[in-house]
Amino acid sequence: MSTQAAAAVPQKTPLLQSRLGSFLAVVPLSIWVVNHLWDNLAAFQGAEAWQSSVTQYKHPYAQIATFLIVILPLLFHTGWGVVRLLSFRPNNAAYPYYSNLKYILQRAAGVALIFFLGAHMWLAFLHPRLVQGHAEPFADIAREMHFHPPTITVYVLGVLATAYHIANGLQGFAMGWGLLASERSMRRFEPWSIVIFLVLLAMGWGAIFALYRAGAAYG
Repeated sequence: MSTQAAAAVPQKTPLLQSRLGSFLAVVPLSIWVVNHLWDNLAAFQGAEAWQSSVTQYKHPYAQIATFLIVILPLLFHTGWGVVRLLSFRPNNAAYPYYSNLKYILQRAAGVALIFFLGAHMWLAFLHPRLVQGHAEPFADIAREMHFHPPTITVYVLGVLATAYHIANGLQGFAMGWGLLASERSMRRFEPWSIVIFLVLLAMGWGAIFALYRAGAAYG
């Protein structure tokens, strides 16, 4: 039995639902995450640059567009992922292969992301706007990063889960859509998956470091 065949695989889902779920994970969600991480690197340039890049919408309909392009696909992908998560059974003890380990880590990262993104969207986006009536101030997030260890710990681990889930998910997407049709092509793509993971991790942790460093001024 090959390593791919031995991997813990959930019960089959309808082809259209599976294709749609994986497609939405890449377009637009992965593209938006890369853009969001890039925008957060503006923290190196200070509060005004960060707020302009991250929290300000230059068009009155931009928030509606964000909801349609990001939130709805995210909800669908999350629901699709939860269904798959509930149906799979790990078999790493019987098949301790590398691909099996990656599959388990992908599921674990997905679970972590459900909690991380839920908390992040509420605390950084919804609560400031709906309860406080304004976008999250740079001083608030920077102060939390510097003086509240649970916050920076959650963000460090959340970015790690995000980077892995996207990088490994891209490989799964390419396999599911027939772009990687052989074990040789999958092995050749593996280094690119690692590079994508490291780049996303560097962007996310770089933004966290910039916020942490700036937070010292708000103590």
